[in-house]
Amino acid sequence: MEYYNDRIIKPIYKIEIFYWLLLILMNPLINGITFFLTEWRIWLVLVLVNGIVFPTYFLYSRLMGAFLSQKRYIFFTLGSLSFFLLLQIFLFAVYSVILKFTLSPQAQSYFSFNPNTMIREILWVVLNLSLAIAVFFIKNALDEKEELRNVQRDNIFFKMRYLRAQLNPHFLFNTLNSIYSLSLQKSDKTPEVVVKLADILRYLVEDCNEPKILLTKEIEFIQNYLEIEKIRHKADIRFTVEGETQGILIEPFLFISFIENGFKHALDHSYNNSFIYITLKSEPGQITLTVVNNTNIDIETQSKKIQGTGIKNSKNLLELLYPGGYALNIIQTETQEGSKSLTRMKNARQRLKSLYLDTHTLDVILQNNAFTVSLIIKYGLT
Repeated sequence: MEYYNDRIIKPIYKIEIFYWLLLILMNPLINGITFFLTEWRIWLVLVLVNGIVFPTYFLYSRLMGAFLSQKRYIFFTLGSLSFFLLLQIFLFAVYSVILKFTLSPQAQSYFSFNPNTMIREILWVVLNLSLAIAVFFIKNALDEKEELRNVQRDNIFFKMRYLRAQLNPHFLFNTLNSIYSLSLQKSDKTPEVVVKLADILRYLVEDCNEPKILLTKEIEFIQNYLEIEKIRHKADIRFTVEGETQGILIEPFLFISFIENGFKHALDHSYNNSFIYITLKSEPGQITLTVVNNTNIDIETQSKKIQGTGIKNSKNLLELLYPGGYALNIIQTETQEGSKSLTRMKNARQRLKSLYLDTHTLDVILQNNAFTVSLIIKYGLT
């Protein structure tokens, strides 16, 4: 809904317009077909008469509908009788003016004061008043539905702001930890990391307040983050972007928690030849992020750590932004012997083949205790 000077401006609904047009045209069309099939000028007169009395029906709908919705039945009954009598008096006054013109016998009989005319007009007025009340309740129902939709939209908006407010400090905390580690080591690369952090902070302050950002900016942000982590970790860290990324809009901070997970919970400094492979693949209507890392942590412990704050908040954010429009897969492999491990390896191989057409990369993953997180987002659904 829109507001003007703090006053709610309620929308005009197509179905409401349809019913008001029905009220205006139903009487002329039915009576015209019934009594004046060939007298088109009388049709125009009937439409004109109904158009003149339409404001009365509209006013009745607003006033009496409010009384009825508030269960003020006495006021509704008295008001309805008043509108009914007013409309009857007005119609017969208009008919008396029409009778002064030269009319066909059929038209003369139609507009004359007689029992048939009175019964017909009473029925039409009652029908139109009933339709006017129905339009009021239809509009009320649509207004309530629109208000509920706005409340739900606002609720989602504030939930998103809350979750992002949690994600940003969580990310900054991890990044500052990285800089702290470098400072303890008295690394010459500390100034370079601080510059990268400044770029990241600029991204957080200037871009992340928008509902959506360009995918290219999110990629640049990820690259800055990875440059910091490459300095901190002695590991094979690779980031590959596939497909067209220009002009695609996404919500900020969708991917970073899943990438952070690879560093915070997966890479172990005591593990030789550590690696983390990150692939962001853009296809029409779909973005796929895949994060793979080897680990020295057993699978059960690893699966528990995936439920950390950052991942949990990101899942909640995805549920709000893409309900039914995303898929999050977690694939675990381990090279220990045993039937249970072999079964897991077979299932993991089948699932990983859909993500990695590169046989070499797939073999590297399967030959190590590895942890794969795959996030697929369908961004063209809404």
